[in-house]
Amino acid sequence: MPNAYSRAHKAHDIYNDEGIRLQKLLAQAGFGSRRKCEEIIADGRVEVDGELVTQLGVRVDPDTQIIRVDGSKIKLNPNLVTLALNKPKKVLSTMDDPKGRYTLRDIVGDTYDRIFHMGRLDYDSEGLILMTNDGELSQHVMHPKYEVEKTYIATLQGKLSGSVCKRLVRTGVQLDDGWIKLDKCAIIDAHRDVTIVKVVLHSGKNRIVRRIFGSIGYPVRRLVRTQIGPIKLGDLKPGSYRVLSQVEVRSLSKEVGL
Repeated sequence: MPNAYSRAHKAHDIYNDEGIRLQKLLAQAGFGSRRKCEEIIADGRVEVDGELVTQLGVRVDPDTQIIRVDGSKIKLNPNLVTLALNKPKKVLSTMDDPKGRYTLRDIVGDTYDRIFHMGRLDYDSEGLILMTNDGELSQHVMHPKYEVEKTYIATLQGKLSGSVCKRLVRTGVQLDDGWIKLDKCAIIDAHRDVTIVKVVLHSGKNRIVRRIFGSIGYPVRRLVRTQIGPIKLGDLKPGSYRVLSQVEVRSLSKEVGL
């Protein structure tokens, strides 16, 4: 068991006398005022290189050290940006198209260096697409290991019953590439030949929602993705985008193990 001297010596090893004060760094990362960040440190919520830090005035080097708050690594590169974009129909989920069709680049322009989409929506689908120039975040969001929950509003042809909705969650359906289940399925509205459902699933397979409902005889007339993990589409207008806040980026990072 380490004595007081060894604990102090180990703690000292993570500090950098030429670095930036930890509370200033947290404030720059969007955790609030300096005073608020001092409270976060004093409450034992901050780690530097895996070591808990509760002492105020500690200096660290953000370029060489890993700082975590509540277990999530903070992002400090001012050039990194993550966007939420509302893709309209008839827009390709790519940055360029040799046929000259409308793409995501036509919406975001060239404002952000090396920006790229995390996942896709098919040509006729609408809603939330996340974009970033943070390579690490992008890899985690798109990696099958970290399949995040995605929420859709689907307008179906035909009157879907509640029992069918429950079956899609309980047992799922068999597609060409295997069995697939919905995490949640709820009927929002139903008319004679149209049903609007809210569905949640983790799978990121191509056209998966359309394939699921098409396989049981309910073609999807309209499909809108409204949420990816903790990030919601909200009232973002079609064809527009917004920059995610530091709080949103941290919540998304935590969702995918960063």
